[in-house]
Amino acid sequence: MIPGPRNLITDIPGLKVGNAQDEGLKSGTTVLTADQPFTASVHVMGGAPGTRETDLLAPDKSVDRIDAIVLSGGSAFGLDACSGVSDALRAEGRGFHVGNAIVPIVPGAILFDLLNGGDKNWAENPYRALGWAAYQAASQQFELGTAGAGTGAMAAMQKGGLGSASLVLEDGTTVAALVAANPLGSVTTPGDRHFWAAPFEIGDEFGGLGPDPASGLGRNVVSRKAQTMQSVPQDKANTTIAIVATDAALSKPQCQRMAVAAHDGIARAIVPAHSPGDGDLVFGVSTGTRSVDTGAITMIGHAASLCLARAIARAIYLASPSMGDLLPCWADVHDIS
Repeated sequence: MIPGPRNLITDIPGLKVGNAQDEGLKSGTTVLTADQPFTASVHVMGGAPGTRETDLLAPDKSVDRIDAIVLSGGSAFGLDACSGVSDALRAEGRGFHVGNAIVPIVPGAILFDLLNGGDKNWAENPYRALGWAAYQAASQQFELGTAGAGTGAMAAMQKGGLGSASLVLEDGTTVAALVAANPLGSVTTPGDRHFWAAPFEIGDEFGGLGPDPASGLGRNVVSRKAQTMQSVPQDKANTTIAIVATDAALSKPQCQRMAVAAHDGIARAIVPAHSPGDGDLVFGVSTGTRSVDTGAITMIGHAASLCLARAIARAIYLASPSMGDLLPCWADVHDIS
Protein backbone atom coordinates (compact mmCIF):
# COMPACT_ATOMS: atom_id res chain seq x y z
CA MET A 1 0.00 0.00 0.00
CA ILE A 2 1.27 3.47 -0.93
CA PRO A 3 -0.25 6.96 -0.60
CA GLY A 4 -2.15 8.42 -3.51
CA PRO A 5 -0.62 11.24 -5.57
CA ARG A 6 -1.85 14.00 -3.25
CA ASN A 7 -1.96 12.02 0.01
CA LEU A 8 -5.40 13.56 0.45
CA ILE A 9 -8.96 12.26 0.54
CA THR A 10 -9.39 13.79 -2.93
CA ASP A 11 -7.17 11.04 -4.31
CA ILE A 12 -10.51 9.25 -4.56
CA PRO A 13 -11.87 10.28 -7.98
CA GLY A 14 -14.91 12.53 -7.81
CA LEU A 15 -14.42 13.78 -4.25
CA LYS A 16 -13.83 17.46 -3.50
CA VAL A 17 -13.10 19.33 -0.27
CA GLY A 18 -13.61 22.99 0.54
CA ASN A 19 -12.47 25.04 3.53
CA ALA A 20 -13.65 28.36 4.90
CA GLN A 21 -12.43 30.04 8.07
CA ASP A 22 -12.53 33.31 9.99
CA GLU A 23 -9.20 34.23 11.60
CA GLY A 24 -10.79 36.55 14.17
CA LEU A 25 -13.37 33.94 15.09
CA LYS A 26 -10.63 31.28 15.25
CA SER A 27 -13.00 28.79 13.70
CA GLY A 28 -14.07 27.40 10.37
CA THR A 29 -15.84 24.77 8.33
CA THR A 30 -14.79 21.96 5.99
CA VAL A 31 -17.09 20.38 3.40
CA LEU A 32 -16.69 17.08 1.58
CA THR A 33 -18.80 16.77 -1.56
CA ALA A 34 -18.65 14.87 -4.84
CA ASP A 35 -19.55 15.05 -8.50
CA GLN A 36 -22.46 12.69 -7.80
CA PRO A 37 -24.41 11.72 -4.64
CA PHE A 38 -22.58 9.09 -2.62
CA THR A 39 -23.29 6.33 -0.11
CA ALA A 40 -22.47 7.07 3.52
CA SER A 41 -22.92 5.88 7.08
CA VAL A 42 -21.50 6.86 10.47
CA HIS A 43 -20.28 5.41 13.75
CA VAL A 44 -20.01 7.38 17.02
CA MET A 45 -17.72 6.35 19.89
CA GLY A 46 -17.29 9.60 21.79
CA GLY A 47 -19.50 10.47 24.74
CA ALA A 48 -20.43 14.02 23.66
CA PRO A 49 -21.20 14.19 19.93
CA GLY A 50 -22.81 17.10 18.12
CA THR A 51 -24.43 16.07 14.84
CA ARG A 52 -27.04 16.79 12.18
CA GLU A 53 -28.93 14.22 10.10
CA THR A 54 -26.74 11.33 11.19
CA ASP A 55 -29.80 9.18 11.98
CA LEU A 56 -30.45 9.07 8.22
CA LEU A 57 -27.13 7.28 7.79
CA ALA A 58 -28.12 4.23 9.85
CA PRO A 59 -28.17 1.13 7.61
CA ASP A 60 -31.91 0.62 8.13
CA LYS A 61 -32.92 4.17 7.15
CA SER A 62 -34.39 4.95 3.74
CA VAL A 63 -32.01 7.61 2.41
CA ASP A 64 -29.47 5.78 0.27
CA ARG A 65 -27.23 8.60 -0.97
CA ILE A 66 -26.21 12.04 0.27
CA ASP A 67 -24.82 15.22 -1.29
CA ALA A 68 -22.18 16.45 1.17
CA ILE A 69 -20.77 16.06 4.68
CA VAL A 70 -19.82 19.00 6.90
CA LEU A 71 -17.14 19.09 9.59
CA SER A 72 -17.26 22.33 11.53
CA GLY A 73 -16.04 24.24 14.52
CA GLY A 74 -18.46 26.23 16.62
CA SER A 75 -20.04 23.56 18.80
CA ALA A 76 -23.84 23.53 18.34
CA PHE A 77 -23.68 26.84 16.46
CA GLY A 78 -21.47 25.18 13.85
CA LEU A 79 -24.23 22.81 12.79
CA ASP A 80 -25.70 25.78 10.92
CA ALA A 81 -22.87 25.37 8.41
CA CYS A 82 -24.89 22.46 7.03
CA SER A 83 -27.66 24.92 6.18
CA GLY A 84 -25.24 27.04 4.16
CA VAL A 85 -24.13 23.98 2.22
CA SER A 86 -27.75 22.98 1.68
CA ASP A 87 -28.47 26.45 0.30
CA ALA A 88 -25.58 26.17 -2.14
CA LEU A 89 -26.59 22.67 -3.28
CA ARG A 90 -30.21 23.70 -3.76
CA ALA A 91 -29.09 26.67 -5.86
CA GLU A 92 -27.41 24.13 -8.15
CA GLY A 93 -30.52 21.95 -8.30
CA ARG A 94 -28.88 19.18 -6.30
CA GLY A 95 -30.65 17.12 -3.68
CA PHE A 96 -33.29 14.49 -2.99
CA HIS A 97 -36.32 15.03 -5.21
CA VAL A 98 -39.74 14.89 -3.57
CA GLY A 99 -42.29 15.93 -6.16
CA ASN A 100 -41.31 19.44 -7.21
CA ALA A 101 -39.19 19.95 -4.10
CA ILE A 102 -35.43 19.44 -3.86
CA VAL A 103 -33.95 18.60 -0.48
CA PRO A 104 -30.14 18.39 -0.27
CA ILE A 105 -29.02 15.75 2.24
CA VAL A 106 -26.11 17.19 4.25
CA PRO A 107 -25.14 15.39 7.48
CA GLY A 108 -22.61 17.12 9.68
CA ALA A 109 -20.64 17.02 12.92
CA ILE A 110 -19.03 19.69 15.06
CA LEU A 111 -16.14 20.16 17.45
CA PHE A 112 -15.94 22.49 20.45
CA ASP A 113 -13.71 25.54 19.84
CA LEU A 114 -15.67 28.24 21.68
CA LEU A 115 -12.97 28.85 24.32
CA ASN A 116 -9.87 29.01 22.12
CA GLY A 117 -9.15 32.75 22.29
CA GLY A 118 -11.16 33.80 19.24
CA ASP A 119 -13.81 36.51 19.10
CA LYS A 120 -17.10 34.68 19.65
CA ASN A 121 -19.19 37.81 20.34
CA TRP A 122 -21.11 37.62 17.06
CA ALA A 123 -24.52 39.21 16.53
CA GLU A 124 -25.49 36.68 13.85
CA ASN A 125 -24.41 33.06 13.68
CA PRO A 126 -21.48 33.07 11.18
CA TYR A 127 -21.48 29.37 10.35
CA ARG A 128 -24.18 29.38 7.68
CA ALA A 129 -22.04 31.76 5.62
CA LEU A 130 -18.93 29.69 6.33
CA GLY A 131 -20.73 26.57 5.08
CA TRP A 132 -21.71 28.32 1.85
CA ALA A 133 -18.15 29.60 1.34
CA ALA A 134 -16.59 26.21 2.05
CA TYR A 135 -18.84 24.52 -0.49
CA GLN A 136 -18.00 27.13 -3.12
CA ALA A 137 -14.28 26.52 -2.46
CA ALA A 138 -14.51 22.75 -2.91
CA SER A 139 -11.81 21.30 -5.17
CA GLN A 140 -9.24 18.52 -5.33
CA GLN A 141 -6.62 20.68 -3.61
CA PHE A 142 -7.17 22.09 -0.12
CA GLU A 143 -5.13 23.28 2.85
CA LEU A 144 -4.32 21.19 5.92
CA GLY A 145 -3.35 22.24 9.44
CA THR A 146 -4.87 25.53 10.58
CA ALA A 147 -7.64 25.59 7.99
CA GLY A 148 -11.35 24.89 7.71
CA ALA A 149 -12.78 22.98 10.66
CA GLY A 150 -9.27 22.68 12.09
CA THR A 151 -8.74 26.45 12.36
CA GLY A 152 -9.46 26.68 16.07
CA ALA A 153 -8.82 23.09 17.09
CA MET A 154 -6.64 22.25 20.10
CA ALA A 155 -5.07 18.94 21.08
CA ALA A 156 -3.81 18.17 24.59
CA MET A 157 -0.53 20.08 24.41
CA GLN A 158 -0.47 21.65 20.92
CA LYS A 159 -2.78 23.27 18.42
CA GLY A 160 -4.98 20.80 16.61
CA GLY A 161 -5.90 21.06 12.98
CA LEU A 162 -7.23 19.55 9.77
CA GLY A 163 -5.51 16.46 8.39
CA SER A 164 -5.82 14.02 5.51
CA ALA A 165 -4.06 10.94 4.17
CA SER A 166 -4.62 8.23 1.56
CA LEU A 167 -3.59 4.73 0.55
CA VAL A 168 -3.84 2.81 -2.71
CA LEU A 169 -4.30 -0.92 -2.13
CA GLU A 170 -2.69 -3.66 -4.21
CA ASP A 171 -5.87 -4.15 -6.24
CA GLY A 172 -6.02 -0.42 -7.08
CA THR A 173 -8.71 0.51 -4.56
CA THR A 174 -8.14 3.90 -2.94
CA VAL A 175 -8.92 4.54 0.74
CA ALA A 176 -8.46 7.88 2.47
CA ALA A 177 -9.30 9.95 5.55
CA LEU A 178 -10.12 13.56 6.39
CA VAL A 179 -10.13 14.68 10.04
CA ALA A 180 -10.59 17.72 12.23
CA ALA A 181 -8.51 16.83 15.28
CA ASN A 182 -9.45 18.57 18.53
CA PRO A 183 -8.90 15.76 21.04
CA LEU A 184 -8.87 15.67 24.82
CA GLY A 185 -6.04 13.16 24.60
CA SER A 186 -2.52 13.76 23.36
CA VAL A 187 -1.25 13.02 19.87
CA THR A 188 2.35 13.01 21.12
CA THR A 189 4.29 10.84 23.55
CA PRO A 190 5.92 12.27 26.72
CA GLY A 191 8.13 15.17 25.68
CA ASP A 192 5.60 16.03 22.96
CA ARG A 193 8.07 15.40 20.13
CA HIS A 194 7.17 11.95 18.82
CA PHE A 195 3.71 11.07 17.55
CA TRP A 196 1.76 8.08 18.80
CA ALA A 197 0.95 7.40 15.14
CA ALA A 198 4.65 7.20 14.19
CA PRO A 199 4.65 3.42 13.51
CA PHE A 200 2.19 4.06 10.67
CA GLU A 201 3.92 7.07 9.10
CA ILE A 202 4.87 6.84 5.43
CA GLY A 203 7.99 8.77 4.51
CA ASP A 204 8.24 12.01 6.43
CA GLU A 205 4.59 13.06 6.16
CA PHE A 206 4.59 14.24 9.76
CA GLY A 207 8.29 14.80 10.39
CA GLY A 208 9.83 11.38 9.92
CA LEU A 209 11.08 11.19 13.52
CA GLY A 210 9.96 7.60 13.98
CA PRO A 211 8.52 6.04 17.13
CA ASP A 212 9.56 7.29 20.55
CA PRO A 213 12.53 5.14 21.69
CA ALA A 214 11.52 5.49 25.34
CA SER A 215 9.48 2.84 27.13
CA GLY A 216 6.79 3.21 29.78
CA LEU A 217 5.02 6.00 27.93
CA GLY A 218 1.81 6.09 29.99
CA ARG A 219 0.84 9.43 31.51
CA ASN A 220 -2.21 11.36 32.61
CA VAL A 221 -2.66 13.60 29.59
CA VAL A 222 -5.99 14.86 30.89
CA SER A 223 -4.28 16.28 33.98
CA ARG A 224 -1.52 17.84 31.89
CA LYS A 225 -4.00 19.59 29.67
CA ALA A 226 -6.05 20.70 32.67
CA GLN A 227 -2.94 22.29 34.16
CA THR A 228 -2.15 24.05 30.90
CA MET A 229 -5.69 25.30 30.20
CA GLN A 230 -7.41 25.65 33.54
CA SER A 231 -10.05 27.94 32.04
CA VAL A 232 -11.33 25.26 29.64
CA PRO A 233 -14.02 22.88 30.97
CA GLN A 234 -12.50 19.53 30.11
CA ASP A 235 -15.80 17.72 29.82
CA LYS A 236 -17.02 19.97 26.97
CA ALA A 237 -13.99 21.09 25.03
CA ASN A 238 -13.03 18.31 22.68
CA THR A 239 -13.82 16.06 19.73
CA THR A 240 -12.16 14.34 16.79
CA ILE A 241 -14.50 14.24 13.80
CA ALA A 242 -13.50 12.40 10.67
CA ILE A 243 -14.50 11.01 7.29
CA VAL A 244 -13.03 7.86 5.76
CA ALA A 245 -13.78 7.16 2.12
CA THR A 246 -13.14 4.71 -0.67
CA ASP A 247 -13.90 4.31 -4.36
CA ALA A 248 -14.86 0.69 -3.68
CA ALA A 249 -18.55 -0.05 -4.21
CA LEU A 250 -19.72 -0.47 -0.61
CA SER A 251 -23.28 -0.74 0.67
CA LYS A 252 -24.53 1.45 3.49
CA PRO A 253 -23.90 -1.28 6.12
CA GLN A 254 -20.39 -1.80 4.72
CA CYS A 255 -19.72 1.95 4.94
CA GLN A 256 -20.68 1.77 8.60
CA ARG A 257 -18.37 -1.21 9.12
CA MET A 258 -15.53 0.77 7.51
CA ALA A 259 -16.26 3.65 9.90
CA VAL A 260 -16.20 1.26 12.88
CA ALA A 261 -12.81 -0.10 11.84
CA ALA A 262 -11.45 3.40 11.26
CA HIS A 263 -11.98 4.29 14.92
CA ASP A 264 -8.90 2.15 15.56
CA GLY A 265 -6.98 4.94 13.85
CA ILE A 266 -8.17 7.43 16.45
CA ALA A 267 -7.06 5.08 19.24
CA ARG A 268 -3.65 4.58 17.57
CA ALA A 269 -3.04 8.32 17.21
CA ILE A 270 -4.62 9.80 20.36
CA VAL A 271 -4.11 8.75 23.99
CA PRO A 272 -6.62 8.55 25.60
CA ALA A 273 -9.35 8.38 22.94
CA HIS A 274 -13.16 8.13 22.92
CA SER A 275 -13.56 9.77 26.34
CA PRO A 276 -16.90 10.84 27.83
CA GLY A 277 -16.02 14.45 26.96
CA ASP A 278 -15.02 13.78 23.35
CA GLY A 279 -17.57 13.61 20.55
CA ASP A 280 -15.46 11.26 18.45
CA LEU A 281 -17.21 10.04 15.32
CA VAL A 282 -16.30 8.77 11.87
CA PHE A 283 -18.35 9.00 8.69
CA GLY A 284 -17.81 6.22 6.15
CA VAL A 285 -18.18 7.16 2.46
CA SER A 286 -18.23 5.17 -0.79
CA THR A 287 -18.28 6.73 -4.24
CA GLY A 288 -19.02 3.26 -5.60
CA THR A 289 -17.00 3.54 -8.79
CA ARG A 290 -14.86 0.43 -8.32
CA SER A 291 -16.13 -3.14 -7.97
CA VAL A 292 -14.49 -5.21 -5.24
CA ASP A 293 -14.89 -8.66 -3.75
CA THR A 294 -17.02 -8.96 -0.62
CA GLY A 295 -13.99 -10.04 1.40
CA ALA A 296 -12.14 -6.82 0.56
CA ILE A 297 -14.02 -4.88 3.26
CA THR A 298 -11.60 -6.20 5.90
CA MET A 299 -8.55 -4.71 4.19
CA ILE A 300 -10.48 -1.51 3.32
CA GLY A 301 -11.39 -1.03 6.99
CA HIS A 302 -7.78 -1.65 8.04
CA ALA A 303 -6.52 0.83 5.47
CA ALA A 304 -9.07 3.38 6.66
CA SER A 305 -7.76 3.09 10.23
CA LEU A 306 -4.17 3.59 9.05
CA CYS A 307 -5.15 6.63 6.98
CA LEU A 308 -7.02 8.16 9.90
CA ALA A 309 -4.10 7.70 12.32
CA ARG A 310 -1.75 9.35 9.82
CA ALA A 311 -4.23 12.14 9.08
CA ILE A 312 -4.52 13.00 12.79
CA ALA A 313 -0.74 13.32 13.15
CA ARG A 314 -0.55 15.40 9.96
CA ALA A 315 -3.24 17.74 11.32
CA ILE A 316 -1.13 18.61 14.36
CA TYR A 317 2.18 18.56 12.48
CA LEU A 318 0.93 21.06 9.89
CA ALA A 319 -0.81 23.49 12.28
CA SER A 320 0.44 27.07 11.97
CA PRO A 321 0.51 29.92 14.53
CA SER A 322 -2.18 32.59 14.73
CA MET A 323 -2.69 35.71 16.82
CA GLY A 324 -4.02 34.93 20.28
CA ASP A 325 -3.28 31.20 20.29
CA LEU A 326 -3.65 29.50 23.67
CA LEU A 327 -1.39 26.58 22.72
CA PRO A 328 1.81 26.40 20.65
CA CYS A 329 2.08 24.64 17.32
CA TRP A 330 4.07 21.41 17.23
CA ALA A 331 6.36 22.89 14.56
CA ASP A 332 7.15 25.96 16.69
CA VAL A 333 8.28 23.83 19.62
CA HIS A 334 10.16 21.24 17.55
CA ASP A 335 12.05 22.85 14.71
CA ILE A 336 13.53 19.93 12.74
CA SER A 337 14.64 21.91 9.70
